[in-house]
Amino acid sequence: MDVDQALLGGGTYRSLGEQRLSDKEERFERGRRTVGLFLAPIVTLIFLALPLGISPSQQTLAGLLLGVIVLWITEPVPIPIGGLIGVSFIVIMGVAPAAEVLQPFGSSTVFTFIGAFILAQAMLRHGLARRFAFRVLSLPGVGRTTARVIVAFGVITALLSAFVSNTATVAMLLPTALGILAVIAKLMQDRGLAGEGFDPTRLRVGAALMLMLAYGASVGGLLTPVGSPPNLIGRGLIEEATGTRISFAQWMAVAAPICLGMFVVLALVLLLLNKPEIRRIEGVEQYVTAERAKLGPLSRAERNTLVAFAVTVTLWIVPGIVAVVAGNDSAVYETVSGRLNEGIVAVLGASLLFLLPTDWGKREFTLNWSDAARIDWGTIVLFGTGIIFGSLLDDTGLAETIGTSSANALGLASTFAITAFAVVLAIVISETTSNTASAAVVVPIIIPIAAAAGINPLVPALAATFAASFGFMLPVSTPQNAVVYGSGVVPITTMIRSGASFDVLGAILILLLLPLMIALVGLGG
Repeated sequence: MDVDQALLGGGTYRSLGEQRLSDKEERFERGRRTVGLFLAPIVTLIFLALPLGISPSQQTLAGLLLGVIVLWITEPVPIPIGGLIGVSFIVIMGVAPAAEVLQPFGSSTVFTFIGAFILAQAMLRHGLARRFAFRVLSLPGVGRTTARVIVAFGVITALLSAFVSNTATVAMLLPTALGILAVIAKLMQDRGLAGEGFDPTRLRVGAALMLMLAYGASVGGLLTPVGSPPNLIGRGLIEEATGTRISFAQWMAVAAPICLGMFVVLALVLLLLNKPEIRRIEGVEQYVTAERAKLGPLSRAERNTLVAFAVTVTLWIVPGIVAVVAGNDSAVYETVSGRLNEGIVAVLGASLLFLLPTDWGKREFTLNWSDAARIDWGTIVLFGTGIIFGSLLDDTGLAETIGTSSANALGLASTFAITAFAVVLAIVISETTSNTASAAVVVPIIIPIAAAAGINPLVPALAATFAASFGFMLPVSTPQNAVVYGSGVVPITTMIRSGASFDVLGAILILLLLPLMIALVGLGG
């Protein structure tokens, strides 16, 4: 088999709907969507007819939320549209007036997303992210062993995903990973390690490399508030419920050790469960050198993007520095944090891309609107609808009703027990639906459970937020899982085995490290 054709020819990004599925998989996907189309309204109507003894607004909201969850899991319509359908019926059925329901779409968090997505689009559009990837891969010694290459790809993916869309990062790095895998496969053939029927798309080293891309993006996405949609959803709901504002710097201080621990565990899990067929390699360093040479010197557009990115991140961090120096209760901090609102900073940084010229004579700038319009508006819509459901769960008292009932039924009375319940629930839901939807559903439920038990909801709610970014077992669990599964290099059984192991170990890390880091940073006080 021609290695380049097998890997690079079939290795471009394909969504689940574009993959060449087997007849059995096709029937399952078609059946799943058909069932969801009819099951969602049936579940809602049955729930609305039950004599539950709660207020009409709570029962209506709960019934509609159940229907939306069915839509999110079965995907008869795109996930963002499922959320919009639910929001529409909330108003039509009188749960709350339209102005109140739609208010979260005007929150500063939505603008944080828009600005961050536009900055990320510039990084991808002008090749800055790809340049960074090859810079890391060219470090001395990185390309000499398969383990180092796999770990290096994880580092690259995690760092980029802290600021760039997880899915976009993985899709952008996938061709580079496949190119390196082709080099490794050819080396195995040259050394006589490829037996009869050798298939370069079924190498353990390839599965480890692809899964490192997908899982590394999820780990890196936890590092900053803008790294993943669940982060901003959870942080917003926590602030609304507890009054505790987690600054950009505080979030990173809490998340950095947890992400580092998760990354070490991830590398060990993938390399032990998918032990590379070959250890030492030659040719990768030459491949990376050749690819870097094609990039040429840093372009004007790349420099401008770096400037806009640096300005944005600096202004995001400044309020946290002021808080450390002057204190959270100082007038200086209140003024600085109020004026350097993260949403305003994000759109200001994104605006610089339309002001910094690449060719002043032709009035050409770093980014144009057609480039910016390609950002992931679906995620922004889904984020808005998730916040709407979270707010209404609180406003109608439904979250408190669910929380009190759950606490009584399960006997949840301690911080550890509620945090463990939150982590498990968030991971289970994120395996079957989007991480954003998981955070939007679980966090509003966990907060009143903690309140009912008389404990501070910060730790359980933040744990649920972190755990919502998990979901490593199936291609449908996260978009980045779908990207690497679409490469044809990762067997489904390998993804399930590796993902389940990392789910369990990651959950343990959250339970052990998160309360400690919150206490050290001083958020629990």
